[in-house]
Amino acid sequence: MTIRLGDIAPDFEQDSSEGTIRFHEWLGNQWGVLFSHPADFTPVCTTELGFTAKLKDEFAQRNVKAIALSVDPVDSHHRWIGDINETQGTTVNFPILADADRKVSDLYDLIHPNANDTLTVRSLFVIDPNKKVRLTITYPASTGRNFHEILRVIDSLQLTDSHKVATPANWQDGDEVVIVPSLKDEEEIRQRFPKGYRAVKPYLRLTPQPNR
Repeated sequence: MTIRLGDIAPDFEQDSSEGTIRFHEWLGNQWGVLFSHPADFTPVCTTELGFTAKLKDEFAQRNVKAIALSVDPVDSHHRWIGDINETQGTTVNFPILADADRKVSDLYDLIHPNANDTLTVRSLFVIDPNKKVRLTITYPASTGRNFHEILRVIDSLQLTDSHKVATPANWQDGDEVVIVPSLKDEEEIRQRFPKGYRAVKPYLRLTPQPNR
């Protein structure tokens, strides 16, 4: 099954390091970051899980819940969590799915035969409160994920949902944003963007970030 942007994230029930997870129920009305790992006790993933734990407050500010996946069983996860806590100087504070039967991996197309026909690739999904997939990204095994970029994308998505703006190249929180092309009514634009805007081109209208 291929997951595309705008699809409803497949629901599932699976064991985890924190007990049984019923995914949609577990997400509730929050955003979610689901990210997969090829196996326990892998070096790059150990650093990623530790860094994710350290981002707990950043995720909470954005109403985001993190959940990881590995194809190893729960008892292995618990041993790995001990290593993560020790080596990364943190405490893992989110569940790791135990996908030994590859049920979730199949739902989310995480087994890529040309990469490895038994281990999951390192994919990440951002899922909104309506359970829609808003971002998909797959990394090679050798490259650690940039979680600051993932937070930046979540900020951009949430800003778009709230204020009818898009974010330009290399945007950072507080920079100018783009008024979406579909917004054409000048009265609505004045109400939404009281600080005004500058039209570089009729289709490229920049305005100060509305929530700053």
